[in-house]
Amino acid sequence: MTAAPIPAASPHVMTTYGRVPVAFSHGDGVWLWDVNGKKYLDGLAGIAVNTLGHNHPQLVPALQEQISRVIHTSNYYHVPLQEQLAAKLVELSGLENAFFCSTGLEANEALIKIARKFGHDKGIDRPQIVVYEHAFHGRSIATLSATGNPKIQAGFGPLVEGFIRVPLNDIEAVKKATEGNPNVVAVMFEVIQGEGGIHAMSDDYLRELRALSTERGWLMMIDEVQSGIGRTGKWFAHQWSGIKPDVVSLAKGLGSGVPVGAVLAGPAAAQILQPGNHGTTFGGNPLAMRAGVETLRIAEQDGLLENAATVGAHIRDRLQQELGPVDGFQEVRGQGLMIGVELKHSCGELVGLGAEAGILFSVTADRVVRLVPALIMTIEEADQLIDILVPLIKKFLAAQSA
Repeated sequence: MTAAPIPAASPHVMTTYGRVPVAFSHGDGVWLWDVNGKKYLDGLAGIAVNTLGHNHPQLVPALQEQISRVIHTSNYYHVPLQEQLAAKLVELSGLENAFFCSTGLEANEALIKIARKFGHDKGIDRPQIVVYEHAFHGRSIATLSATGNPKIQAGFGPLVEGFIRVPLNDIEAVKKATEGNPNVVAVMFEVIQGEGGIHAMSDDYLRELRALSTERGWLMMIDEVQSGIGRTGKWFAHQWSGIKPDVVSLAKGLGSGVPVGAVLAGPAAAQILQPGNHGTTFGGNPLAMRAGVETLRIAEQDGLLENAATVGAHIRDRLQQELGPVDGFQEVRGQGLMIGVELKHSCGELVGLGAEAGILFSVTADRVVRLVPALIMTIEEADQLIDILVPLIKKFLAAQSA
């Protein structure tokens, strides 16, 4: 069989991505095949999106059945699957209601609007939101302004005002930055910073921040776009600390590849948005909602949260054991199947080397190898991934010190 050519960069597609020269034709489980038939072990899962892997034997026929019924109607009408998914997310989160959109960016944009409306409803003309260094909340002008990455903000100023930036895990810094400021209405953060390099807030800090938010009358708003839907071994990463937020954003893994975003709100925020305040054309469509309903059902049925915790701990332990003594290795960190391997050198070239070796992952924050595989990954598959990844990292680090 003649190898199919890998598509070259097209002049008709904007050059917004530095792509690896691979094109995939199909997948199954945690495996993908490119157009030439080469097989890859997928440690990226579409960037924490494909919760159930590829070609799941229950998800695919459910989506096919839904497509044969109705894909889209619009939010002028009731969408029963929307109500079903909302009820399940409320049950899992302990919050009160849900709004559905199509992406994490849209969900985080809604969080910012909720916070501002919350402030205006209290008579605050210029509401402000506490956000974090190295955070990533999206690439719209508002979510980019909340993001803590000057590199991706460059060229898009002036940014939106109304954000106060603080360092991670320092409650005194939050108090100092907001002391005597009556315009602060909310704090917005990721429990584990995904694009920021898999940096986590400590459980103690989260509990302190919850207490401070309650004391000051702020909305606690958590971006669980990457860390939610079982990825860390609980439905939501914040549940490890025992806190309950006021607002949560979701996307990525909620639809197992079908675009879907969501905002969950507790009592303090559930009634802030009223008819006419916010909306979406595609959000909450029947196909996306069916994907969400089936993803949660299958994750529960197959014990995927427990699997994420077990397999993730195994991966972290093996990586620490094998890379710990290696010069140039910094740290393994993360929770469940959201794992970062920090090196002491910029390591973006590892992505292409990994693809050549038949494994998929990403590098984020310049020096952090990120693993966010499907929650169906087994110990055996995890070992196969590590058996290829560790020698790659060791060879790369040896070359840096040569």
